[in-house]
Amino acid sequence: MIVGQPPQAHEREDRTWRYFVVSFLSVLLGGIAVVYLFVLLVDPYAVIPFSLPIERPLVSISQRHMYPLIVRSRLFDSLVVGTSTSRLLDPELLDKKFGYRFANLAIDSATAWEQTMVLDYFRRKAGPPKAIIVGLDAAWCDQNADRARVTFRGFPDWLYDDKPWNDYLNLFNSGTVEIAGRLVGYHWGLYPERVRRDGYEVFVPPDPTYDLARARQHIWANGIPETPPEVPPLPLSPDERRALSFPALAWLDASLAALPPSTLKILSFMPVHIAAQPRPGTHDEAIELECKARIRDIAHARGAKVIDWRFNSSLTRNDANYWDPLHFRVPIAARIADELGQAVLQGIAPTDGDYRILER
Repeated sequence: MIVGQPPQAHEREDRTWRYFVVSFLSVLLGGIAVVYLFVLLVDPYAVIPFSLPIERPLVSISQRHMYPLIVRSRLFDSLVVGTSTSRLLDPELLDKKFGYRFANLAIDSATAWEQTMVLDYFRRKAGPPKAIIVGLDAAWCDQNADRARVTFRGFPDWLYDDKPWNDYLNLFNSGTVEIAGRLVGYHWGLYPERVRRDGYEVFVPPDPTYDLARARQHIWANGIPETPPEVPPLPLSPDERRALSFPALAWLDASLAALPPSTLKILSFMPVHIAAQPRPGTHDEAIELECKARIRDIAHARGAKVIDWRFNSSLTRNDANYWDPLHFRVPIAARIADELGQAVLQGIAPTDGDYRILER
């Protein structure tokens, strides 16, 4: 109160401030309520029972958030899980080979734990798959897998659990508001579908733009191809073997054990370039070979098949097959899908030695 100000003026000033505060809070809370209601009605993840009955295509490239939508659609009876090394496996080619309806649910830089979450979620929500393809790579042999379950990207556990109530708590955030806006934009013809309905996306550059010299700059540290030494694997002592722990293999074993015998279980070591593989004769190579052996044992116990492309071969040492050490070109992906069908369904060994059938 200003000295000398009449009491009536002071009361009017207080009423003005109260009106301002109440108006501000009303507008703020009302705006939040409108945005929250908008998210609930649009429901880009299809988790709210009273949301609008609209088509929900994949309008975001956030695979960890959008893949549950593919699973809950129940349009697919089989799936691919893995990292980006498996993302170019085209479900339409796999459908023709195996006679099932595949969804590719491989995730960029996915940890083994995240892949397990996707596989188990599919089993619970869509039913036991008719076939699974697990694209195996270094993530499954990571000895710190249990301490690094999630990458810096985070993982939306709430979309993969069986607690519908926590969906309401997690939907209200800026990311979901943005995706809901994209979905509305799609229905108004303003925003395109980002990923095919079965999860497939060609994330590498168009193949006609391929440049071998540029690819080699990505594949090799100095852009100059190297020839790995031809040395025998380094043997591990019994004590060294016993000391090795691969936490993710217990998750793999449990996920396979939860599937019925009727499910076609395929474990596939993906063909990364030799530049991304352990150097021959090193301790790292010995550890990877031990991990492969344990995966083969799990597969034998669980009735799974194991096909291995992850070794030095005419495929993996040919720079012209790759964009970088991890990602092969689309024609190579088509070849892998074809060879996978031959190896699994017919037990055909390759004439060029580019893959091995470790477990039939």
